[in-house]
Amino acid sequence: MTENPLQPPWLNAPPVEPYPFEETYDLRSGPDLHPALLGLLPYIGLWRGRGKGGYPTIEDFDYAQEIKITHDGRPFLHFESRSWLLDEQSQPVRQSGREIGWIRPVIRDDRATDEIEALLTNFNGIMELYVGALDGLKIELQTDVVVRTVTAKEVTAGHRLFGIVEGALLYTQAMAAMGEPMTAHMSARLIRVGG
Repeated sequence: MTENPLQPPWLNAPPVEPYPFEETYDLRSGPDLHPALLGLLPYIGLWRGRGKGGYPTIEDFDYAQEIKITHDGRPFLHFESRSWLLDEQSQPVRQSGREIGWIRPVIRDDRATDEIEALLTNFNGIMELYVGALDGLKIELQTDVVVRTVTAKEVTAGHRLFGIVEGALLYTQAMAAMGEPMTAHMSARLIRVGG
């Protein structure tokens, strides 16, 4: 049987096995941590906690959040966050924000610097490219670029501050959106539950 030169070679190929590479938030298993990530090592893990949010254009809200920060042996971290709103009795009300992205140390001359780049995308059509720095157990980031779909709310800038304080992950997030200047939006304290 002659092969059709116009037919792609993958068209009748056998099924592919599951993804063969491991990713982990538990440093006791999985691939070795890339040396460029040593400064970010305290952030790797599964985190869960509570926060408070608000903005001039919305009512204040209480929320719970789970953040998973993993690595696969390459010089970047995978970031995944999901949150849900809480009522006055701390019971779940409904799903809320979801965000996914990557955090990378800037590498120069084969060495990690204290500079950080983060690309974060959420389900409501907003992608943010952050730049900033690692200072001990603190990461401070500001948006370099914000990209939105035509149906997304107007967000023009963001600022995030992360820190490891007494073993917990704390953060604050501010944004310029909907005609408002840079204004506090959310803050939370999350406890390591895995890793």
